[in-house]
Amino acid sequence: MSMMIRDPFDALMPLRDAMNRLIEESFIGPRFEFWAGRAFPVDVCETEDKMQYVVKASLPGVKLEELQITAVGDMLTISVVKKHEEKVEKGNYLRHERFEGEMSRTISLPSFIEVEKVEATFEHGVLTLHIPKAESAKPKQITVKVKELAGAR
Repeated sequence: MSMMIRDPFDALMPLRDAMNRLIEESFIGPRFEFWAGRAFPVDVCETEDKMQYVVKASLPGVKLEELQITAVGDMLTISVVKKHEEKVEKGNYLRHERFEGEMSRTISLPSFIEVEKVEATFEHGVLTLHIPKAESAKPKQITVKVKELAGAR
């Protein structure tokens, strides 16, 4: 009979995992903006031909004049300054969840981009950016030259 050393806390691991998950969801989940500021979701992908990046940002309720996009080198920054709207109804808010103020995202892309050729469209609260890669970042075919060895026939 082989003797195995058994950890008495193995049975408590699922409970520990459950408690960690509960704490993370309470503080890091939906209420994360209290510590890190407001942010908006973005998707970043590379096209099949690997010639450009496509960035999509969800910005519901944002007006075009509240939006600013800057690009330098391999960095892209999307900023929104949402101005305070006057109350439509008189009285006190019972709930006020719509965002007012500043929020931004800075995305570091894997390679340098052609800043002058970035195209941006904004439709139905979704900002779409088509960002071409810089010429130096695009794949280049290299030809191999063969040298004959001296004395080889």
